[in-house]
Amino acid sequence: MEQVSHDGRVTAYRQTQSTATGPTALYVHGSGATHRVWGRQYAPSGPTHPAVALDLSGHGDSEDIDTNAGTTTLDAYADDVVAVGRETDAEVLIGNSLGGAVAQWVALERDWTPAAIVLLGTGPELPVFEGLQEWLADDWDRAVEFLHERDRLFHDTDHEALARSREQMAAVGQAVTRRDFMTCHGFDVRDRLDEIDVPVLAICGEHDKLTPRAYHETLANEIPHGEVSFVPDAAHLAMVEQAKVFNDSMASFIQDAV
Repeated sequence: MEQVSHDGRVTAYRQTQSTATGPTALYVHGSGATHRVWGRQYAPSGPTHPAVALDLSGHGDSEDIDTNAGTTTLDAYADDVVAVGRETDAEVLIGNSLGGAVAQWVALERDWTPAAIVLLGTGPELPVFEGLQEWLADDWDRAVEFLHERDRLFHDTDHEALARSREQMAAVGQAVTRRDFMTCHGFDVRDRLDEIDVPVLAICGEHDKLTPRAYHETLANEIPHGEVSFVPDAAHLAMVEQAKVFNDSMASFIQDAV
């Protein structure tokens, strides 16, 4: 893992390069995850290289922050992304779930702007089911179980990556994962989407119950240069479940947009 120091902390990231060359992609993970969730994208078979995937503050190998859930955490995560983006000369920003909220926040609130953005399993608002809010606070095991039930993180509950997802969430831990979800719960940029002035592709797993089709259609309709794509046989982590379909869709978008 490589590191960049900024704002009094260190953010870790992985950078890979294949024989193919293209725009540099920067991948941002979702709640309770780490850069590893993007393994099929920064691998040599991924859609574009160089490829960079970071650990947001408090996740993986990155130092934590002392912030409450909400805008202060969102600001800190945006600063993580901008620091890594500038360090690696990233051109395309890709965010999943919380990472998609961070990507939108970067586009709206920071002076570092990528050439294009891909938003997977996210939306202009990300309300969290009341039961999940309670379990994240008081019943961690139930929260993890709920998220790994069919058509939430995964459509296929026998998928080989399910155990790895559980392990990553356990490693990130209850406090940081709850902060992530409650930051999502307070996120709402529905009235600002027309300010995002770069090409945006919203990608949705067709079975995603956490961030359904309507969220992605809103992104595509309200962002001036927005479009939408759907991944069959996948839920929230479509880049894991159907990596080739996701990668092909993203590669086609990058070819046209950048």
